[in-house]
Amino acid sequence: MSRLLAAALLLTSISGAVLAHEYSVGDVEVGHPYAAETAANARTAAGYLSVTNEGATADRLTAIETSFPRTEIHAVETDAQGVTRMIHQENGIEIPPGQTVTLAPNGLHVMFMGLTEPLVAGEAFPATLVFEHAGKLSVEFMVEPREKAGHMEGMAH
Repeated sequence: MSRLLAAALLLTSISGAVLAHEYSVGDVEVGHPYAAETAANARTAAGYLSVTNEGATADRLTAIETSFPRTEIHAVETDAQGVTRMIHQENGIEIPPGQTVTLAPNGLHVMFMGLTEPLVAGEAFPATLVFEHAGKLSVEFMVEPREKAGHMEGMAH
């Protein structure tokens, strides 16, 4: 029975490590980059992560480099008529000192555009986050099931 318990604990710790992956460069820590799986014919996908600035000065996430034709950082805004749109953050996003900025469903997020094949749950793909001060950071976006990752429907571009 103790072998079974040990195996279960090992499996739990391994799967927890896979689900909660973190990266750092300079004063910046990035937590759990992930993307929602897509339908077979989808041309875009959404990605999420958290960025913590442990430094004394602000930094800025200026770009995310991937193998997709376009990758952009977007914000979600709703106008006075109730129409929700995704707005490209052309200058990136500021990460204030001592704070965490979270890119999550229905808020700030990454858009991967020009997909030629679906993102499949359980797979992963590489990306490079570009920070104004901390520099470049190689990460891996895990692909999660849509119901777990959350999704944005009814958005206007």
